[in-house]
Amino acid sequence: MIDLRSDTLTLPNQEMLETILRAQLGDDGRVDSEGRGEDLTVNELEDLSAELTGLEMGLLLSSGTLANTTAILTYCKPGDKVLVDEIQHIYKSEKVVFDPVFGQLKPVFYKLNEKGNPDFEDLNRLLEEEDVSLLCIENTHNFSGGAITDLDNLKNIYELAKKHDVPVHMDGARLFNAATGLNVDASEICQYVDSVMFCLSKGLGAPLGSVLCGSKDFILKAKNTRKLLGGNMRQAGIMAAPGIYALKHNIDKLKQDHENAKYLADELKDLKKVSVQKDVDSNIVMIDMQDSNTTPEQFCQMAKDRGLLIRPVLSNQVRLVFYNAITREDTIKTVDIIKDIYKLL
Repeated sequence: MIDLRSDTLTLPNQEMLETILRAQLGDDGRVDSEGRGEDLTVNELEDLSAELTGLEMGLLLSSGTLANTTAILTYCKPGDKVLVDEIQHIYKSEKVVFDPVFGQLKPVFYKLNEKGNPDFEDLNRLLEEEDVSLLCIENTHNFSGGAITDLDNLKNIYELAKKHDVPVHMDGARLFNAATGLNVDASEICQYVDSVMFCLSKGLGAPLGSVLCGSKDFILKAKNTRKLLGGNMRQAGIMAAPGIYALKHNIDKLKQDHENAKYLADELKDLKKVSVQKDVDSNIVMIDMQDSNTTPEQFCQMAKDRGLLIRPVLSNQVRLVFYNAITREDTIKTVDIIKDIYKLL
């Protein structure tokens, strides 16, 4: 079975797992006067993350949802307005900061342009009209087919936000996919945000964990928020050690995932009854079923019957996500399966 439902399906290799056995452990929840915990492996991961993003300090959390939630609730208080787009993962899937019982924040929606990037003119209008406390962007953008916002656009957005004294938080769950797609270091992207979250457990292949990076002052405040949310951990080096391995060994491998995604999209570009994503920036390909005579759910079931696991997203699309367990041979087989299904549409 070829499984393209998500890059969260990556599995650690033996070398990555063995790092857990060698990890120096301690109580990460007990901090010193500088705000550092006692788990030396966690400290090493957080320092490496700060170095790679070019920001002052990192903070390990158990999930991307918890990392984004911690960041946003560190910036905002109940009732504050937050700029997001309607299909941004923070709003579409995570939700908690906008829940009337929990975060109690108010979303203000900006538009995306045809490339799946924040629409600059709409951001400008909303920043002029609304009393906004935070701007959230996503890079790569999941439900826009892994769309990447490039450095020029990021710079313009950041400078606009600074003009209005509004901080920028990036959901960079796939930050290193964005860096790979742009052929730049992650720090070049992160110079245009105040904080960033990235996942260790997607394309990077670690079992779990995400890291939030920002200024030292912000991260120390975020540590308090993390504690309030029940996110403090003890011997978290068992999580951090595979993360260190991932950052040292797996970033360069993301390029192959992008190449496989682009190969698939190119091979399917002439299909007429479905619309296959034309511009593939990273490791995600979307297939729009709106003009076909089948639903995304039916299409996914036909794929499953033929040995391919994919998933429906949004209202009328199917998403395919490539990662390090998917070979070019798997990609070719996936093309053949989709073409076989297409004959029945």
